[in-house]
Amino acid sequence: MEVLREITPLSPDDCFMVMQRTRYGFAYPLHIHPEFELNFLENALGAIRMVEDSIEEMGDLDLVLVAGGTKHAYSNHKCAFVNVHEITIQFNASMLDSLIDKRPFKKIRHLFENARRGIVFSLPVVRTVEPLLKTLSNESPDSFRNLMRFLEILKELSMDEHARPLNAANNTTTFSGRDCDRLDMIMRYLNQNYQRSVSLAEVASLVSMSEASLNRFLKKWTGKTFVDNLNIIRMNEATSRLLDTSDTIAEICYKSGFNNLSHFNRVFKKLKGATPTRYREEHIQTRFRI
Repeated sequence: MEVLREITPLSPDDCFMVMQRTRYGFAYPLHIHPEFELNFLENALGAIRMVEDSIEEMGDLDLVLVAGGTKHAYSNHKCAFVNVHEITIQFNASMLDSLIDKRPFKKIRHLFENARRGIVFSLPVVRTVEPLLKTLSNESPDSFRNLMRFLEILKELSMDEHARPLNAANNTTTFSGRDCDRLDMIMRYLNQNYQRSVSLAEVASLVSMSEASLNRFLKKWTGKTFVDNLNIIRMNEATSRLLDTSDTIAEICYKSGFNNLSHFNRVFKKLKGATPTRYREEHIQTRFRI
């Protein structure tokens, strides 16, 4: 299965990023990103969680920690999507670099080390941290109090004696080194500039590569060409606008970086299996049927 390289909104100035939303379906493909991710799902009974080689059907409450570079995704499966609530926290392990080897943080260090295998937490511990997660998601991550709450969550998770790894130790993939940094630069640039015309030559110059070398590099790391990667980023934006706004199809086309409506419709149908109009209609029908 192809793996998408995601560029998260976490900036170098952030300790962590908290996002919460009501889910009406899981459409994001199998993906990786350099940041750690703690993902909480409520009322997601019947959905499928995928972490590396692990594929499991979830219960009503689910809390999973994955390390940077760990493949993961969710699938609708049997989930009815009635008030599915998601809270996602993304952070860099380097946030605790000066503390992680100190005695009070020993268990958190082990938690981070094991997160490359994916960790699912026991229901009692999920219920313990649930109020902290919900408070965290309703306040600014810039506050010192919220940072303390986040550390409290990590402490509780690190003490979960019934947490279990989702993969064997030798089944995980790590992404590091110069190629990883270069890919991050490319994908971040595309994510920042997808709404305008972006050329292969422009991005190749950014990373000091020839156009042919850049395309080979992207094929190696993502399985897709430069144009395919750019279209996927634009499609992710278009899909979000289709599901979360009342923008017209033409408005979504241009806001997502396409300058031709017919081309947008063709690319969308190729990647999503339906026209933008049909995709939105199916989503609305599903939402109302619930």
